[in-house]
Formats: sequence, structure tokens, C-alpha cells
Amino acid sequence: MPAMRIELDDLSRPQVHALLREHLSHMHELSPADKVFALDLSKLKAPGISLWTVWQDDLLLGCGALKELSPLHGEIKSMRTPARLRRRGAGHAVLAHIVAMARQRGYETLSLETGTHPAFDSAKALYSRFGFEPCGPFADYLEDPHSTFMALQLAPAR
Repeated sequence: MPAMRIELDDLSRPQVHALLREHLSHMHELSPADKVFALDLSKLKAPGISLWTVWQDDLLLGCGALKELSPLHGEIKSMRTPARLRRRGAGHAVLAHIVAMARQRGYETLSLETGTHPAFDSAKALYSRFGFEPCGPFADYLEDPHSTFMALQLAPAR
């Protein structure tokens, strides 16, 4: 089986567009519309946001983004694997890559917001395995019964 590769994505490929549409659609199925904080294609193109995609040959296995909140604080956005291609390790691979990039950028904290619906439990378990712990709201988020907030404290840059 060919190895996975992770690429910094320019958001130009139709496969990536389709995965992001699937992601947004699924988020709207699980949470009230005003509680969906997933970014659409145009918002992912904003300055300060990097999106990586995971591929096996020409097959898109997943994606994940890193948004800079401040020079010391990053936020994970748009973590997604296609429903039909789960359990292949792409989520783990892209999360490991994002954590490594956050460390490389000198972030001291890496945060995320995810939902409370049971469908988010496997994602929360993945984040927990990486050392993310529950925390309160950060950035512009507010306490909400539809949101779970998690953070990973990274070693300060030397």
C-alpha cells in the first residue's frame, strides 16, 4: 500500500472542495447553524490560515488547518476525513503534522473547538491521545452547550 503524504494545500483541487463541502454539510447536520464554526473555502484562504491535505496516490484521505490567533496561540480548524475513508490513520497523521507545525511556529498553546454531539466523540478521543485537555472558551468563542473546547500546552520556544 502506498505511503500517505501530507501537502500544504492551495485549495484549488476539486477533491478538496468536495471534502470541505462534506465537512460543512455534516457540521450543519450535527449542530445548530449558528453554532457551526467550520470554515468554508473562502475563509480557509484567509491570511494566517494554513491547510494541509493527506493523500495516498491521488486519493484524498483528509485535511486539517492551523489558524494563527496570536504569535503564541494557534487553533486547529477543518479536521476532516471522508466518511468512506475513515480508520486509515489520516486524522492522526494530519493532527501530528499540525502539532509539529505549531511547535515550529513557536506557539505555546494549540486550541480547538468541536461539537458535543456523540458523533464528535472519536475526534475528541484522538485529540485526547495527543494530550489535548478540556478548557474554557478562547479567542471569540463563548461558553455554549454545543461546543467542547480543548487545548494542548506546547513547550515554550527556546
